[in-house]
Amino acid sequence: MLPIKYRSKLFRTRNPFDTETTNGLFFRAVKENCRFQYDNCKEYRAILDFYGISPDSLCRYEDIAEIPVLPTLLFKHHKLFSVPTRKMLIRATSSGTKGVFSEIGYDAGGLLCALKMVLKIGRLRGLFSLMPCHYVVFGYKPHKGNRTAVTKTAFGATLFAPALSRSFALTYQNGTYVPDLEAMISAIQKYGHSRFPLRFMGFPSYTYFALQMMEERGIRIKLKKGSKIMLGGGWKQFYTQQVDKKTFYELADKVLGIGEEDIVEFFGAAEHPILYCDCPNHHFHVPAYSRVIIRDVHTLRPLEPGKTGLINLITPMIKATPILSVMTDDLGVLHDGSKCGCKITSPYLEVIGRVGLKDIKTCAAGAADLIAERTL
Repeated sequence: MLPIKYRSKLFRTRNPFDTETTNGLFFRAVKENCRFQYDNCKEYRAILDFYGISPDSLCRYEDIAEIPVLPTLLFKHHKLFSVPTRKMLIRATSSGTKGVFSEIGYDAGGLLCALKMVLKIGRLRGLFSLMPCHYVVFGYKPHKGNRTAVTKTAFGATLFAPALSRSFALTYQNGTYVPDLEAMISAIQKYGHSRFPLRFMGFPSYTYFALQMMEERGIRIKLKKGSKIMLGGGWKQFYTQQVDKKTFYELADKVLGIGEEDIVEFFGAAEHPILYCDCPNHHFHVPAYSRVIIRDVHTLRPLEPGKTGLINLITPMIKATPILSVMTDDLGVLHDGSKCGCKITSPYLEVIGRVGLKDIKTCAAGAADLIAERTL
C-alpha cells in the first residue's frame, strides 16, 4: 500500500490558512486520495464509474469541483470504508437522529494530520495555555458506548490547557443522556471564584440557556484572566431558539465578564473532520487543508462568492473513509477573506442555516441505490 505523500506535505504547510499558494499541492493530495478510495472502496468506485469520473480524469485544480459530491445523509445509511476496520485507530460517529448516524474511520496518518492541524490553528487562535484551569463542558460526558465525534472533540478541547476539573452538562443515566443545567450553574459559581481560569466548551444552546438562567437570577461572576468560552456542535434541536452572536456575546459579558475576544466558535462535521475555528472577527476562514464550494440548490453548479447555496466540503485528510467531497444539509455563503479585517485572507464561510433533508439533492443522490445494487 503506497504512502499518502501529498496529504502529509499539505498538512505540513506552515501557514494553516494559506489557500492561495497551496492550490497545486491541495489538488495533488485530492487526486491521491481519490485514487486510494477508488482502488480500495468498491462502493465509491461504483459511484465514480457511474458518473464517468476517475482519478486519471482529474487533471487540474478546477477539476475537484467535478468529483461526485456525497451527501452526509448517505453515510448515515451506509458504512463506507476503504481500509479494514482493524487498521482504524478510531471510529467516530455523528450525533445521529432517531438512531441513524454516520460512522467515520480514521487511519493513523489521518489522525497525525489532524493533530498537526489542531496545533497550528489552535496556537494561532491562542487556545493553548500552560495555566491550569477548570472546565465546564456543555456537552456529553464520555461514556464507553458514546463514540460521537462531538463528544471526542469537546473532550479534546479540555486538553488545550491542563485540566484541574471537568464538569459535564449531559451525563449518562439509565441508558440515555440527561442535561443538568442546575449542576452547571453550581459548577460555574464554585469554580468561577477559584484563582484559576474557567473554560467553557460545548453546545452554544446549553451554554446560552445556563447563562440566561444566571442572568434571570441576578448571578454575576467576574472570571479570571485566561477564561474562555469555546462553542461547537451547533444549536441542533434548539435551532428555533438560536440567538445571534451579538446577543450571546452581550450576555456572556454581563454574566461572566468575558469579552467577545475570549469567545471562540468551531464549525465542523463528523463527515468532514476539519477544524474551522473562527477568527478574532468571528468568521470561519477556510484552512489550507480543505476547500469549500457553494453550490446552486437547483443545478448544483458552483456559485460565485457572495451567493447562497448548499455547502460542499472537500478534504483529502482521511483515507479510511471516502469523505473526500461531501455535501452537508446546511446553506452557506463564501465571502472574500481579504474583507474580514483580521489579516487572514483565505475565504470565510458563513453558515446561514439548515435545510430540510427533502431539499437536498446531489449528483450522488442515487448513490444509495447504486451501492445497494453493487453489493447484492
